[in-house]
Amino acid sequence: MEKRWNILSWPAEKAAALHESLKVNPILCGILAQRGIDSFDLAKSYFRPSLESLHDPWLMKDMDKAVTRILSAIEQKEKILVFGDYDVDGTTAVALVYQFLCGIYEEAFVDFYIPHRYREGYGISKAGIDHAEEQCYSLIISLDCGIKSTELVRYAADKGIDFIICDHHLPGSQLPAAVAILNPKQNDCAYPYKELCGCGVGFKLITALAQQLALPKEHIYKFLDLVATAIAADIVPMTGENRILAYYGLEKINKDPLPGMKALIKLGGVQKTLSITNVVFVIAPRVNAAGRMDDARKAVQLFIEQDETKALELAEMLHSDNSDRKEADSSITQEALEMIRQDPDAINRRSSVVYKDSWHKGVVGIVASRLIEHYYKPTVVLTRNADLATGSARSVAGFDLHEAIYQCREYLLAYGGHFAAAGLSLLPEHIPAFREKFEAVVAASILDHQRVPEIVIDATVPFNDISPSFYNILCQMEPFGPGNMRPVFISRGVVDTGYSKILKEAHLRFVLKQNGIILNGIGFNMAEKFSLLQANQPIDIVYTLDENEWDGKKTIQLKIIDFRLSHSPS
Repeated sequence: MEKRWNILSWPAEKAAALHESLKVNPILCGILAQRGIDSFDLAKSYFRPSLESLHDPWLMKDMDKAVTRILSAIEQKEKILVFGDYDVDGTTAVALVYQFLCGIYEEAFVDFYIPHRYREGYGISKAGIDHAEEQCYSLIISLDCGIKSTELVRYAADKGIDFIICDHHLPGSQLPAAVAILNPKQNDCAYPYKELCGCGVGFKLITALAQQLALPKEHIYKFLDLVATAIAADIVPMTGENRILAYYGLEKINKDPLPGMKALIKLGGVQKTLSITNVVFVIAPRVNAAGRMDDARKAVQLFIEQDETKALELAEMLHSDNSDRKEADSSITQEALEMIRQDPDAINRRSSVVYKDSWHKGVVGIVASRLIEHYYKPTVVLTRNADLATGSARSVAGFDLHEAIYQCREYLLAYGGHFAAAGLSLLPEHIPAFREKFEAVVAASILDHQRVPEIVIDATVPFNDISPSFYNILCQMEPFGPGNMRPVFISRGVVDTGYSKILKEAHLRFVLKQNGIILNGIGFNMAEKFSLLQANQPIDIVYTLDENEWDGKKTIQLKIIDFRLSHSPS
């Protein structure tokens, strides 16, 4: 699939001034200026994050109410239930708050609850509240969910159960009648940083509690690996507080991880220093798999387990769930691709809607993303759940999927989500009508450029700029994530040395030359483009930089994202 190359510019004067004060490569100064880091002081706090720069938790609306209610519950010997969502953000948040409470309160009075993905669905559940009533809990602390659970919070109140809601999703027009709502996205919340994940909001709560109880900071910093894992997995902006928390959380993961984290790293086969990318692709899928394939409660049990042998046993259960998830994901993706290939109208459609009643509910969202990698269209993947067709939708960059689904609501029984992803359910007999309406809506509103995947390129870099010092400063820009993505470079007029070759039928090993400088690179799943290299013509390459270690020797290598002949249009 051809991709659009979008090469960004930067504010030249600010980049030059930054170069003057930092004395680092002007290209990197340009990228920093592009990202709003345009003064020495901003660069200093960017390259040297400090936990002392974290905002005062008491600035968050209702923090005083939340802390007062929790301490009152402890004083009155009330039972507290920590309730969270079944994904990485929810399970890490529950593990964090639960362990902190067990450290300041009798463990017998605290427990946690994770709703079952298929029996209870997302967020606060009636079954969870009924469980709290049966077990005599009078306070529920919800994490990563609850901001729209107005009726369920009222249902709990009728049973004499108070709620403290810790959430980061956008509030609706009506807020639940909770004792306290901690959510920086509330319109009247003065908290300076709005992009915390659910676990981040939980971290702010325990920070305030620790301050109120005059506990040393180690009581909260020991959970930073959980916070970093949630930030990475929930794909929140890697800016401000998130970047500070992720930076120190990664440090803890690499130096002194929780037993459960250590076990996941071992099973993931990671032997080097972990980056945020490793957390996203090694730790997060195994944690998410628990909720996708079975019960996410064991993810929390893993994170709170102190015995390394038991932690490894729990991690192996998650690892097994993830293997099942990968198998289901792979086979269903192949079936869905075959359905699209056999549909004579598919090539002319602006959207994809596929359904099979036997597909596993836990992977339909992943499958939708896989289909977009092949066809780059707004995509809905449906399966059967009891008497309904339920599923997930994923969008392409820039297209408002939630609005498109809203316009098809006449055929839907339930739907929800946001700009880029959504969930929905409908009667199976309404699928053909929904498919046609969704296609009509997408065809009428999608723009031509939204139908072509885009690669955002930060800077043009000649090979002679790629030095160990350049790479060293690039590494100091980590952790990477939304708002601070790993820089993507372009080099033009590069020639193949004749030593490039195909590896294992799918990948390309590049040996490229520009202005007398030779660099090696790797391009995954690019073997079909090998003929372009054999044309003996200059090419333009788009890539990121990483390090290759072989036989004890480290070298900088190009991780090729795309390439084309130099005279091709961008």
